[in-house]
Amino acid sequence: MLLRMSTLLLKTLREEPADAEVPSHRLLVRAGFIRRAAPGGYTMLPLGKLVLDRISAVIQEEMLAVGGQEVAFPALLPREPYEVSNRWAEYGDLLLTLTDRRGAEHLLAPTHEEMFTLLVRDMTGSYRDFPLLLFQFQTKFRDEARPRGGLLRGREFLMKDAYSFDLSEAGLIEVYGRMRAAYQRVFNRIGLEHTIVSATSGAMGGSASEEFLAAAEVGEDTFVGCTVCDHAANTEAVITPVPTVPAVTAPALEVHDTPETPTIAALVELANSRRLGGRDDWTAADTLKNVVVTVHHPGRDPELLAIGVPGDREVDMKRLEAALSPATATLFDDFDAQPDLVKGYIGPQGIKIRYLADPRVAPGTAWLTGANEPGRHATNVVAGRDFTPDGTIEAAEVRAGDPCAACGEGTLTMRRGIEIGHIFQLGRRYTDAFGLDVLGSDGKPVRPTMGSYGIGVSRAVAAIAEQHHDDRGLVWPAAVSPVDVHVVAAGKDGQVEAALRLGEALSRAGVRVLVDDRPNVSAGVKFTDAELIGVPWAVVVGRRLAEGWVEVRERRTQKRKDVPLDDVVGVITTDLG
Repeated sequence: MLLRMSTLLLKTLREEPADAEVPSHRLLVRAGFIRRAAPGGYTMLPLGKLVLDRISAVIQEEMLAVGGQEVAFPALLPREPYEVSNRWAEYGDLLLTLTDRRGAEHLLAPTHEEMFTLLVRDMTGSYRDFPLLLFQFQTKFRDEARPRGGLLRGREFLMKDAYSFDLSEAGLIEVYGRMRAAYQRVFNRIGLEHTIVSATSGAMGGSASEEFLAAAEVGEDTFVGCTVCDHAANTEAVITPVPTVPAVTAPALEVHDTPETPTIAALVELANSRRLGGRDDWTAADTLKNVVVTVHHPGRDPELLAIGVPGDREVDMKRLEAALSPATATLFDDFDAQPDLVKGYIGPQGIKIRYLADPRVAPGTAWLTGANEPGRHATNVVAGRDFTPDGTIEAAEVRAGDPCAACGEGTLTMRRGIEIGHIFQLGRRYTDAFGLDVLGSDGKPVRPTMGSYGIGVSRAVAAIAEQHHDDRGLVWPAAVSPVDVHVVAAGKDGQVEAALRLGEALSRAGVRVLVDDRPNVSAGVKFTDAELIGVPWAVVVGRRLAEGWVEVRERRTQKRKDVPLDDVVGVITTDLG
């Protein structure tokens, strides 16, 4: 392949795009890989499409290697299958929907579990048809309220999604392991440093779930790692160790006047100054904060819910919604309509709405908390004695230094990452919904179990750019670079013609080449553009051409060496391996 910059649809920018928030967005726009078409939607320009296709090719190779069969579904789908699975309601405002001229409702698919299940139901009937692993590359649509980060979070994006169908749990676990290993190979090949973390399943459903997160400061996902063991988890999936509490020895509950203490800080200061409960060492961690939220269930009336967490922590709304999924939650603020809920003074004892507590609020723990009366709090409010939660919930914020529940010895560290892949053991949610049964080897019906495996292909372009750039521009890994070599003609004394001849020779040798043959463009601008575009190797046809020499530059290391013109093809093909 030989591309000429004089005819390539490419425009590099010297200024930062006004709407770009993260390095990948800025650099992909400036280097001419993408261009904004609509809020949350981007056009892949020729160089960007080449990168996207190279990533897709790696993924396709690995999917075929583990027995995958490629299909292609429409993106525009009818409402009915998503009603059957209940995800028309579960996805809510994230769905992009429309009505056709006949009045039939459709959606632009956010994901395709329903369609894969229906296809397998229609085309199989016997145990002999299984196991089955299908995959596709397809554009997905989600009506994000705040698209951001260019390709990192858009309303329209390219995904590879795959689904396995097995007749046993053992079969599901086996293919899940194979797909997990295939994903590791994909991300290693395309140059993404990544961590596999435990995750929640969300609207996808299912049991076991793991995310592949590419390390990046701009990532929207926060994940934890243990200082002792190899445990890693998305913060939404972090498990809180339950404390060991001795038998209850606390005195009886006592109510105190605590005027003008609607905040934890004010309460702790007053409690210590007045020695409430006979103590002057109260901290925020000794208090019990009770937060009221409105839970919005798909297809049901909203519900008020109180969440109890230690007072030194906030309720993490992402963790809360992960625990409540597919429901969503918003903070409740209409306390005038609920006179039994006294804002700033809510306690769990005698509360009249459903109450879920953090695992740290274990039976036998004693707390300073609201007394459900204006200006009053209570000490020695003991879980299991003075109140009994309706259950526990993982909703409190996770912090660095928290204990690791996996090993019980280490503490958690915090990092940020970009979700580039997610795998699920779905189980039978969708085969149950659509009645997918096949005849087993014993003549009895068997209901297959499913796995789901997704990679954000267009997001991977941005994730690679986040991890592979410097202050000059992009630095593409060789496996995904739009071309292998960027030949730069300085522009004098036949250098353009020599650069084109070199480009043709490299192309005949199987090298992907971009030649900067633009007339009337200075060498300085060409060099700046070459570093911005970030191809692994550059060959400069310049002042030593008359002597039969050119300069070879490695983009990542900035190393340079002079090479005889006649040897360039051999040197480059050797360096490319």
